Amino acid sequence: MSDTGLPPNWEVRHSNSKNLPYYFNHIEKISRWEPPQGTDTEKLKLYMASHHSSSSGPKPLASSSSDLPEGKIRCAHLLVKHKDSRRPASWREASITRSKEEAMGIISDYQARINYGEVTLGELALTESDCSSARKRGDLGYFGKGDMQKEFEEAAFALKKPGDMSGIVETASGLHLIERLE
Repeated sequence: MSDTGLPPNWEVRHSNSKNLPYYFNHIEKISRWEPPQGTDTEKLKLYMASHHSSSSGPKPLASSSSDLPEGKIRCAHLLVKHKDSRRPASWREASITRSKEEAMGIISDYQARINYGEVTLGELALTESDCSSARKRGDLGYFGKGDMQKEFEEAAFALKKPGDMSGIVETASGLHLIERLE
């Protein structure tokens, strides 16, 4: 098995209910969404990119816009957290200590790279997003009004067609770039 970068007794498992990987300590019988203290985040990023991602990108869940669940849209996002985020931890880092200004610099760079056509939001989300949706190239699936934080929802529903991307959106979770998928 490939080196996950996790400390001893920890392994990556897959949640069927959320369709996402999580971390499990088979000795202490505890699980968590964020990597445990002592994780080598670079090794974990490489492991997750090769073992827990879809290289072909998000699969459409509906064949046409008429098949969309009523009042719902489908988006992907890339999240950059900072020390003042609601939960300053992620699958990439057990403790996020960067300032909001540093996070803004990082996400601004990602936005420029996407806008220049150098990389897609989904490709970047796979290894750089601080959201567990990174494994699905940032795909959040379908959601309706009232399902997301207000700022996120307003920005997402302002995207009128697939392929549209938001500017940088700030929520209690951190800083986001949002792309409408359906």
